[in-house]
Amino acid sequence: MRAQADRLGYGISVRSFTNIVFETIKIGIIKSNLISMFAGLCMALYISDVSFFDKIGEIILALIGTTFVIGAAGAINNVYDRDIDIIMERTRKRPTVTGQVSARNALIIGGALALAGVLLLYWASPMAALFGFLGLFLYVVPYTMWTKRRTVYNTEVGSLSGATPPLIGWAAITSDLSHPALLAIFLLMLVWQMPHFYAIAIRRMEEYKAANIPMLPVVYGIRRTYYMQNFYLVLLLATSALFWSFSPAIAILNAVLSIAWLVLSIVGYRRMAENGWSKTMFIFSLYHMTFVMLIIIGYSLIKPLF
Repeated sequence: MRAQADRLGYGISVRSFTNIVFETIKIGIIKSNLISMFAGLCMALYISDVSFFDKIGEIILALIGTTFVIGAAGAINNVYDRDIDIIMERTRKRPTVTGQVSARNALIIGGALALAGVLLLYWASPMAALFGFLGLFLYVVPYTMWTKRRTVYNTEVGSLSGATPPLIGWAAITSDLSHPALLAIFLLMLVWQMPHFYAIAIRRMEEYKAANIPMLPVVYGIRRTYYMQNFYLVLLLATSALFWSFSPAIAILNAVLSIAWLVLSIVGYRRMAENGWSKTMFIFSLYHMTFVMLIIIGYSLIKPLF
């Protein structure tokens, strides 16, 4: 009886069904973007001198709404890219490729999530809904449909969408967009994505080449990518200055991590094999962003208590 209760129609278990849905909406990307969204939200609480529980309604709406909007972008992207996803090792098992989810159903999921997400964000604040819609549009149209298959600048275009979550969180709390802390976290997210995705592009260069995706290392080679990676790491270091008015400690933290990342890039490029170097760069990028965002969240929520 329990085995039957744990299964849906057509012999698909509840766990398998959940996994299929999560893979369709790219749950991993949702989780990583929610961290930056919540960091932006917490910064706004701190700057506005507002209690977390005074805005609990807006916070819940922002969390769910952002989850839905990012999930919608992932589902629509999966539908559009299924012809190239089947070529690449890391994407060929996506439900839209294997047929576990039809293109029609994935679009229904994406459309429903987009509508529900924007409405929830609107109830949090109209400006949060605007940023949510903007992030969705930038990811689906300029990135997925226009630039991903046409130009090496697809990464820059895609980073615009990836930098919107902290704007959503901030706007859910306050409509004041003039504080330098907002510019700091937006630029941090914008610049951070470049060395992060360059590391992925180097690791998966042969797959991108097979799928005819013009990533920078595919078109111009690894050496050019290495120089551009270091250029953006220097810019990442420069964003630290913008955090000074919010918290000197966070400014210093980001500066130290950015310098460490730059040193790792230079030394690793000279001493490590390409695959090992790019994998190390990728892993460090995850630690960098996660640590900075968690410190921002902790600082914003804990400091007002003292």
